[in-house]
Amino acid sequence: MHELLPSIPGLLSQILADLKYFIPEIYISVVFLAVLSADLVFGKNSARYCKAIAIAGLVIVLFKDYEQYTLIPNKYDVFPLFNGMLFLHTQALSFKLIIDVLLLILLFYFSWDEKLASHKKGLSDLYTITVGSALGLHLMVMAANMLSLFLAIEFVSIASYLMVAYRSENALSAEAGLKYVLFGAASSAVLLYGISLFYGFTGTLDLFNGGFIEQLMTVDRSLIVLASALVLTGIGFKLSFVPVHFWVPDVYEGASTPVTAYLSTVPKIAAFALLVNFLTPFIAMAEVPVNFRLVLGLIGIITMVAGNFAAVAQNNIKRMLAYSSIGHTGFALMAIVTFSPQGLASLIYYLAVYAIANIGALVLATYFANAADAETASSYKGLGFKYPAASVCFVIILISLTGIPVSAGFTGKLFVFSAVYASYSQNHDVLLLAMLITGAVTTVVSLFYYIKIPLNLFLKKVWLVLANT
Repeated sequence: MHELLPSIPGLLSQILADLKYFIPEIYISVVFLAVLSADLVFGKNSARYCKAIAIAGLVIVLFKDYEQYTLIPNKYDVFPLFNGMLFLHTQALSFKLIIDVLLLILLFYFSWDEKLASHKKGLSDLYTITVGSALGLHLMVMAANMLSLFLAIEFVSIASYLMVAYRSENALSAEAGLKYVLFGAASSAVLLYGISLFYGFTGTLDLFNGGFIEQLMTVDRSLIVLASALVLTGIGFKLSFVPVHFWVPDVYEGASTPVTAYLSTVPKIAAFALLVNFLTPFIAMAEVPVNFRLVLGLIGIITMVAGNFAAVAQNNIKRMLAYSSIGHTGFALMAIVTFSPQGLASLIYYLAVYAIANIGALVLATYFANAADAETASSYKGLGFKYPAASVCFVIILISLTGIPVSAGFTGKLFVFSAVYASYSQNHDVLLLAMLITGAVTTVVSLFYYIKIPLNLFLKKVWLVLANT
């Protein structure tokens, strides 16, 4: 103990020096405490104050995120923070900006849902939880140590559990919350076991420590495969790729629609950033003990097929979009397996476009649920003539989600396809070619379920009128 005392001043000075790279997270903590205090001070009438503080606070955080680009003169620079627990680089800043913009949109969205807005608890707690989750999401993006990785995931998981079960008096929401907690706890246990194996093999939790790689080179390959599989399972639960996707349809359907919008976008984006952080040291190894390209490539292919084909059979809008989000996860994995800067850039763009379009689709699903009590594709019949503006917006968003030319979604998919093809041109890996073909085929398949919505909005009523004349 005494031998540690001389090093304490140096550690403290290093922590203080690192704080300038941690400013957005400090602001999030302050905003969280301010929203929580407003809820306590104003009581039942606190929702509007909590919302105003949360929105103003996140706007400031966005500016602080942007300011951090000035701290990184070279886009390839990486700054280790707090003794290597976190890393800050331009990719992390891009992910944080996207996450904070989406959270800002969601804060406006919560009050649009009539069922959620009329809840006896009000929305104050939901605003508090959302702002609190932002800190965990930032930590997920910057995690460079398996301890910080696990703690960040759990931070976001706890917030997600509370959000899913927010309307606990509703049987469907209560069931969704219980399922999510049980499956989430199981995935956390699996993740923690995988992390403990890595610690046992290497004696460190620091992914970017030279000793971590050196010790792994001496471990039996099958044990590394086991530990990697366990960690990927834990991360995969957040990404909702096959085979840990089974919870998605029931939880997305049972949760309030704005909460579904949160679950299907923000934690998923943070989990992709975290997956990149986890894979980076393995990719840099001279002899990779696990063929992550093969594993994630096969998972991506199966996920694209399973998500898109399952969505075709859905009538409930939220379940349809739930399976659609699984398919989009598989597509995004295509960018991951390129293991290239171009692939990472295409991933960031694709996730940003997908997230905005998906939230937009769920906002319009809420609009039709509020206006016409319509929650299934078949119940949308003729609503396009009654609510033309909202219906046209819905069609535009679905065009983007499908990836039809001239849309932002098409550009995102084109960037991913280009990155995968560039990688295939270099190493001629058949798996990459298989992913390209699967991505193209499942994009066509997605037309079959997305088209149900405009078909019912505008055409089904016309057909019924013609049939009756």
